Amino acid sequence: MAEIRLPRVEQNQTKTRNVPIAVTPEGFWCCPSPVAFQKTLKAQNPLNKPKPSSPPPKFTVQKKQAPITERKPTHIQSRPGIVSDDQRDFGSDTPGHSAPVAAERAPRPKIENLPRKVAIEFGEPGTSDMKVILLGKQGFCVKLSVHKNVLVENSRYIADKLSEQQSGSSSLEIEDCEDVEIYVEIVGLMYCKEIKQRLIKQNVSRVLRILKVAELFGFNSCMQSCLEYLEAVPWVGEEEEKVVSSVLRLQGEGIGVPPVLKRVSSDISKPHKDTLPQIIDLVLKSNAERGRREMKSTVLKLLRENNDLPSYAGSTDICNEALYSSCKSCLNSLLSLFRQAAEPGFADKPISSKEPVVKQIPLEADNLLWLVEILADRQAAEEFALSWAGQLELASLHSKLPIVSRYHVSGITARLFVGIGRSELLPSKDTRQLLLQTWLEPLINDYGWLQNGCRSFDRKVVEEGIGRTILTLPLEEQQSILLSWLGSFLKAGDKCPNLQRAFEVWWRRTFIRPYSEAQGNIFQDSSTTSPVIDLKKHPHE
Repeated sequence: MAEIRLPRVEQNQTKTRNVPIAVTPEGFWCCPSPVAFQKTLKAQNPLNKPKPSSPPPKFTVQKKQAPITERKPTHIQSRPGIVSDDQRDFGSDTPGHSAPVAAERAPRPKIENLPRKVAIEFGEPGTSDMKVILLGKQGFCVKLSVHKNVLVENSRYIADKLSEQQSGSSSLEIEDCEDVEIYVEIVGLMYCKEIKQRLIKQNVSRVLRILKVAELFGFNSCMQSCLEYLEAVPWVGEEEEKVVSSVLRLQGEGIGVPPVLKRVSSDISKPHKDTLPQIIDLVLKSNAERGRREMKSTVLKLLRENNDLPSYAGSTDICNEALYSSCKSCLNSLLSLFRQAAEPGFADKPISSKEPVVKQIPLEADNLLWLVEILADRQAAEEFALSWAGQLELASLHSKLPIVSRYHVSGITARLFVGIGRSELLPSKDTRQLLLQTWLEPLINDYGWLQNGCRSFDRKVVEEGIGRTILTLPLEEQQSILLSWLGSFLKAGDKCPNLQRAFEVWWRRTFIRPYSEAQGNIFQDSSTTSPVIDLKKHPHE
């Protein structure tokens, strides 16, 4: 076995190494100088990322527990030096040197124990000719040693501020800096030739922070780079709202905002009138069950969201026209299929001839049910209710088809009764009466199959809708329909809708209410003919 020997450390010596740290004592990171940037051409990650993409400025801390016997000065030319007030004099122009770090795994000091002032020097050490002081929250202060020509060239704000001061002034103080970290980074970006490359691998939230401060500085090239970044990277959900609101502020700046906003808005003020009919047509003609089912659910959900928007009211007519056009097409197709299936000898045809018709009937019925659902949500189903009630030929052919082929059609009738019961549609009395006369009996005949064959069928909801629809008619018509239902219910039992609640209401209206009203009238007449007491004759009563 090979022998492993570890070098011995003398008592008065401490092993040191330079550890690159891309943070200031307050947890902020700073941009390297353009020299370092040109070497790396990589974007530096924020503080919360464990592996920065570019070499950060070196900041070394001396360990107090062990004395230092060897010190190797490190001359920093390609990145800004970072020192605290305790380590250097801010008035001095001498370049700062990094100190060695004592322990490899030294624990990070607490924030409250760190200095409240930081000095950062950009460019070649000792060549700066201007001081910029950033005053942040809670007394935090950052002093930047910069080059006046670089800042004036890139920042309209700084150029204007310096022009207001006395000639020869070499310092500028910026108060109330909400995001000092980004202010420092913006100054660093002024030294970079390829700002867009610096933004690579940054997240959208941080770039929006940079964009905001760049706007305050009037740093146009940085703003343009941020917009190019936002135009290229994906953003959805909450990020989308933040991006749009941030970019809209820049419309008056002439910075090339439209490419970013084109992702969420079109040059056309309103959606093209043919788009929605095209989507509906594609969904209705789909033969893939899963795709058709999922897209019907998605389109229905999105249309419901549109209904909640006040500004969407102008597009209601276009949408309703498209829906009713599709309804008409589906009704014509369904009637044609019923005619084919009701022909004499259809049952004797080979399966290859019957199968397309038999499969298409439930598909068209499901399409109509979906369209009715949309119309009911939009409170625009009255016209369809009238059209469906008038499908006398379709209803007459209904009884000639096998129940397994036809029962899906009764689901449309059930949905209309539910809509009337919930006040989602308000058809006229004649329409309600015709609807019950035409389609209630077919619905009763198919009721058992609807319960077992439709996953979305809710018996209690449908029975309540049928009952409420019946109770909207005059009392004589209620009696006629409910007595006819009673005969079917006593024969079929669970295979017939249970309308007992509606039957009870009709019973009370017919047999109890007249006597209650008569008794009330008698009481009212007796109260009006009661003797009047003369208080003068009975002063003590």
